[in-house]
Amino acid sequence: MTGAALWRRLAAEFLGSAFLAAVVIGSGIAAQRLSPGDTGLELLENAAATAAGLFAAILMFGPVSGAHFNPVVSLADAAFGRLRWREAAAYLPAQVAGCITGAVAANLMFALAAVSISTKHRASGPHFLSEVIATAGLVMVIFALARSGRSRTAPAAVGAYIGAAYFFTSSTSFANPAITIGRMFSDTFAGIAPSSAPPFIAAQVVGGALAVLVIRALYPRLAPAGAAEIVVPHHQDPAEQAG
Repeated sequence: MTGAALWRRLAAEFLGSAFLAAVVIGSGIAAQRLSPGDTGLELLENAAATAAGLFAAILMFGPVSGAHFNPVVSLADAAFGRLRWREAAAYLPAQVAGCITGAVAANLMFALAAVSISTKHRASGPHFLSEVIATAGLVMVIFALARSGRSRTAPAAVGAYIGAAYFFTSSTSFANPAITIGRMFSDTFAGIAPSSAPPFIAAQVVGGALAVLVIRALYPRLAPAGAAEIVVPHHQDPAEQAG
């Protein structure tokens, strides 16, 4: 695998985040139409599509950027020394813009207004705790696999974890600030009201920070070379590493 220039990695993060948001929101809309009134079945359909779509998106874009699609994962990667902090900062707007684009695309695919601000209020104490746990678990899955030399199983493991977390958390496991922002732009099954987004994002940051502490404790010798396997193996251009 050859390294990718920063602009290619940013493009991969944008496109992957857009696909992720389109899958999450689009499958939620489809579930509502296919199974009206049956919330459990709607959630199952949404979770299954999200898990499968995330698996595919990581395989598609992972060799270019690592397939973070998530600011918390990028910041954790920087904390472990793989990404420079300025590169992690560049990943964040690409991920957010991608998720917003994916939300708009999902709305349009189902003949809805391109942008409809969600009115679904989700903020509560249990939801906050759910997002801390969901995000911490996601980051631990990713970095534990990298530390133990099993990064090639990450696409399946991450998809499976998110699919499961839809059901074992009351928040349905957003676990990602970028997708949280994107889901504000769709007043549908997967949406979140803007007033609920800040607590979700704060919980996700807390969860990510806790996960970094746990990984440092369990895998103290995770070096930058090992962190290069996040989420799947990828490497920088030699010219970028020298600069």
